[in-house]
Amino acid sequence: MKNSLLYCLAASSLALSFFFEHTPASSSASQSVAPVAAEASFLSAFSSNGDDDKPATTRDSLAYHYYSQTLGLKLAFNEDQNLLRTVTEWIGTPYSYGNNSKKGTDCSGFVTRVFKEVYGVTLQRSSRSMFQNVKHVAKTEMHSGDLVFFRRGPGQPIYHVGIYLQDGKFAHSACNGGVMVSSLNQPYYQRNFYAAGRVETN
Repeated sequence: MKNSLLYCLAASSLALSFFFEHTPASSSASQSVAPVAAEASFLSAFSSNGDDDKPATTRDSLAYHYYSQTLGLKLAFNEDQNLLRTVTEWIGTPYSYGNNSKKGTDCSGFVTRVFKEVYGVTLQRSSRSMFQNVKHVAKTEMHSGDLVFFRRGPGQPIYHVGIYLQDGKFAHSACNGGVMVSSLNQPYYQRNFYAAGRVETN
C-alpha cells in the first residue's frame, strides 16, 4: 500500500513537471497546438491498461490533464477520452492533399480516419459528400464530435471540414499547418464557417 501511494505521488509529480516544461506555445495568429512525439509516448505510458498498480482514477486524471494541455481545452474530466486521445495522436501530422495517414493528411482524410478509429463509422471521403450525409445542427447546439464545414462565401462550395471539440474549438488538418486545434472565433474561420453536422454513430 505504501509503495502504491509513493508511486502515485511520484507519477503525479512527474506529470506536473512535464506539463509545465512542455506546455505548447500558443500563437495569437493561429491559436493552434502541436505536441511532439515524446509527449504521445508519455501519455501512452500513463494510460496503459496494463498498469494495474495505478488506480484508474489516477490514470484518467493524468490523461485528462494531458489532453487539456495538448489540445488547449478546459475539460470537465467526463469527456469522451477515446475522441480526445485519437485527436491528440494526430496533432502535428503534416498536411498532404489526397492522403489520410499520419505521414500526411488533408482535412477530410483526417476526419474519416478519426471517425473510423473512434466510432467505427466510415464517412464519405470528401467534405461536400460528408455534408450531404449528416444531420444539420445549429451552431449553438454543437456537441463534441460534430463536424464543422466551411466555405468561402454564399454560393461557394464547401472546401474544408473539421471535428468540433468544445468551447468553440475544433480539430482539423489545415494546409498551412497540418493537424491542429483552432478556434471558430478566429476571424478567418468565423468568416468562412458555413454549418455544423452530426453523424449518426449508433
